[in-house]
Amino acid sequence: MSIVEQRDDADVITPGSLVEVRDETWLVTSIDVTDDGPLYTVRGVSEFVEGTTASFYDSIDTIRALRPEDTRVVADTSPRYRNARLWLESTLRKSPLPIAHEGLTVAPLMLADDLPYQREAVETALDAERLRPRLLIADAVGLGKTLEIGMILSELIRRGRGRRILIVCPRHVLEQMQHEMWSRFAIPFVRLDSEGVQEVKQKLPATRNPFSYFEKVIVSMDTLKQDRFVHDLRNHRWDAVVIDESHNVTNQATQNNQLARVLAPNTDALILASATPHNGSSSSFAQLISLLEPTAVTPDGEIVEEAVSRLMVRRHRYSDSVKDVVGEKWAPRKEPDLVLVSPSPEELAVAEEIAGTWTHPPKGMSSPTSGSGAKLFPWTLAKAFLSSPVALRETVRSRLASLARKAGVDDVSAIPHTSGFAAERDALVRLEELNDACLPAGSPRSGKYRRLVDLLREKGVARNSPERVVVFAERVGTLGWLREHLIEDLGLKPDQVDVLHGGLTDTEQQAVVESFKQGTSPIRVLVTGDVASEGVNLHQQCHELVHFDIPWSLIRIEQRNGRIDRYGQTVPPQITALLLNLEEIHGFKGDLRVLARLLEREREAHTVLGDAASLMGKYDGDLEEKELVAVLQGAKALDDVLPEIQDLEPDDDPFLAALLAGDHLQPTNGRTGHRAATDDPSRTGLFGTDADFLIAGLTEIYGEPGRPPETGGIALQDARADGLISFVPSPDLQQRLRFLPQSYLKDRRVLEKVRLTPDRRTAESRLRAALNDRTGTSWPDTHYLGPQHPVLDWIADRSLASLGRGEIFAVAGTVKEPWVILQGSLVNRRGQTIAAQLLGVAEVDGTVHAIPHSSPAAMFQEIGLGPDSVGIAVPEAEEYDALVTKAVEKARGHLEDELSETARADAERRARTWIADMDRWEKAADERTGQSTLFRTTKHVLEIERELAEEMLPDSSFVRPLLVVVPAPNRK
Repeated sequence: MSIVEQRDDADVITPGSLVEVRDETWLVTSIDVTDDGPLYTVRGVSEFVEGTTASFYDSIDTIRALRPEDTRVVADTSPRYRNARLWLESTLRKSPLPIAHEGLTVAPLMLADDLPYQREAVETALDAERLRPRLLIADAVGLGKTLEIGMILSELIRRGRGRRILIVCPRHVLEQMQHEMWSRFAIPFVRLDSEGVQEVKQKLPATRNPFSYFEKVIVSMDTLKQDRFVHDLRNHRWDAVVIDESHNVTNQATQNNQLARVLAPNTDALILASATPHNGSSSSFAQLISLLEPTAVTPDGEIVEEAVSRLMVRRHRYSDSVKDVVGEKWAPRKEPDLVLVSPSPEELAVAEEIAGTWTHPPKGMSSPTSGSGAKLFPWTLAKAFLSSPVALRETVRSRLASLARKAGVDDVSAIPHTSGFAAERDALVRLEELNDACLPAGSPRSGKYRRLVDLLREKGVARNSPERVVVFAERVGTLGWLREHLIEDLGLKPDQVDVLHGGLTDTEQQAVVESFKQGTSPIRVLVTGDVASEGVNLHQQCHELVHFDIPWSLIRIEQRNGRIDRYGQTVPPQITALLLNLEEIHGFKGDLRVLARLLEREREAHTVLGDAASLMGKYDGDLEEKELVAVLQGAKALDDVLPEIQDLEPDDDPFLAALLAGDHLQPTNGRTGHRAATDDPSRTGLFGTDADFLIAGLTEIYGEPGRPPETGGIALQDARADGLISFVPSPDLQQRLRFLPQSYLKDRRVLEKVRLTPDRRTAESRLRAALNDRTGTSWPDTHYLGPQHPVLDWIADRSLASLGRGEIFAVAGTVKEPWVILQGSLVNRRGQTIAAQLLGVAEVDGTVHAIPHSSPAAMFQEIGLGPDSVGIAVPEAEEYDALVTKAVEKARGHLEDELSETARADAERRARTWIADMDRWEKAADERTGQSTLFRTTKHVLEIERELAEEMLPDSSFVRPLLVVVPAPNRK
């Protein structure tokens, strides 16, 4: 029995269908599969419920789709068939593309540079051979992973797979991510930072799941850890989940990993992003890959190489697909400047004490350290000293307090001289006294600090200068110390030196980051810890970065440098590092050589390899630091740990080496061929541009431009020639806009006036201008009117309500006999579109013919319907009702014979392939002994995925009449 025979069109409901519920007409906007059956989200169309949003279960309410055979034909009497064109355009815009639609449709039209390597990532995520979009974007620092995420989400929305989206990112980049998603892609996210959570608590009862109230949410992992959210997550399905800096979820013993494992099976699409996806541990990497596709890791914990090759993309600055396209938008960095600094006499005394007593004691003697960590603590002291005197003081005092606790005394001075802790106590006290001499009242006696002050002056930092510098240091104590003294010694105002570190609240961190981006910001020196080395864009107003202390890790150096050395940096960035010149001190002479080599290798790796992660082969900052300490201790040779680029030997894991170098990418189904954007079926030719569609809709609803609100208008100003459209939002539009970013609504007073531009250059100009806005906001005052802007969605809904229940328009066109234009679709059990086609059905000499068309634009051009249509009213349009009935019957047969059979077979093949992969995994699992945590988790997840695979199988086909076209008078 065929699909069409199993189910009548009247029972087939998909997004875009008109339905009757409670004797009112509603437009279906989405369908959710729940334990209680399908949940239909709808918007009111008939007069009493117009503009209302509601949700219905078919187990509770009677939900009836309007029968296509009962469609009534009415003449369009509007100028140039404006109503018919608006209704058709809206219908096709609201109709999701097939989930396996190849090529890009809306992503290239967003407010972002169209770069082939970014398209490559999007196309990989949307690969038609995979039923679910799942991808690890592992591009090196600076390539624009956020933009790739926005492009993928845009395409998912166009395919009806992106209504409910969750983005999880570090808390200091929440606003940055929200800003990019809205300003460039018109995707509005509600930001649940600490302030946003409080607003939710005020608006929603404690029993209400906030994730079902807000469709698109951006939140930090720290916030998700709250008990309330953990519970809500387990009871919510997402269309798409994005986990940024996803290397933070690889440790299965952490709550981050547990939360990721809650999210992964509860979402259709999963996008992971990390510039450091592998920490050198295959088991940790397997954790990451198994989130995307559980069967990509065997029951024995082995990673399936073929699977990873299609689940991950990685490119770097000098990859072939990148280097030739970034051009002037990514200025090459200048030669790094390693500044050797003469230490003060007080610093020399401290260095001699650390080297002679702790790191390199004389032969026959040993370091006074005791207890756990005895071998590493001397190097902890050395690293703290190389950061700053205040960092060393904190380290010494913390160790003294620890010794007191171990000795069971309240004060370290009470430790008996006979105690095993006494020698270390005495050595620490002596070191503290020497270090205190570096911290007298007033200016520090630190050669490195004095050189930093001189360096900042040389770079032009001053109270009345626009020059900016980012200064990195590891220790929080160092950050506050630097800020305190730089304000005084550079003659800056208190708000001209700011500090960023992990101890600040999420809103405080975001405020610092957002301020530094703006040209009007008072900040001239941003002193930051490594919290800013992940994800933060600091290049908009800055091209100078100083390492006040040098991380003992290539990866961390690279991550720091990537804050200003990234795509969009138009001024060659300058990286400067300060290093105390301690060559005369035994022990520190070797340390100086190691740190200098570290900086040099990072520069070489950046230039030759594109990133530094593969040079030491550890892929993790902490592991790299341990290797450096081993060199400093004399346990390993420097050249073995930091080899010359040309001396690099093949990695112990060749696949991993190729993976992280980006060499694993192979053309799959033409994936890496950078296909041109496939025409979006909403590109109908009925209106020249999105702006034309918007203006036509606003004019039809509210009258001619300029009509004031008090007379029923919206004060529409159509200045497209100058790149601007503005109007006062109506109450129903205001209701929709309330889900836009709250700071954007407040700063730009959008609920009072909407300002849009259809011109990309104008939009980019306004986005750049916002970085110099005197009000201190980085939101553009005029928003780009991209193809998925919520205002266009609103005008489409209003236009769809222009026809009565079960009606279509009749127009006159360039046809020889009457045509009925219909849309045919095949959907799966989740209500997602698998295949769709536009048909023209005509009756010639008593025979009904169905003519499929490749695109709406081609069909409407053929029938002569477009902006220049004359608009002749069709007399007695109701006479064509019978033709519609015949056309529906013919279209059904065509769908079954021509479209459904092929599309159904293709969709079933992909679903069955997915199921077969799970069968093979479970068979292999049954043959092994012993169960790891990952093994047990995968078994549970596969039970969920089997149900999902079944839901992705084809279920129903249906046809929908769209238009009747009759011969124009001059063609009779």
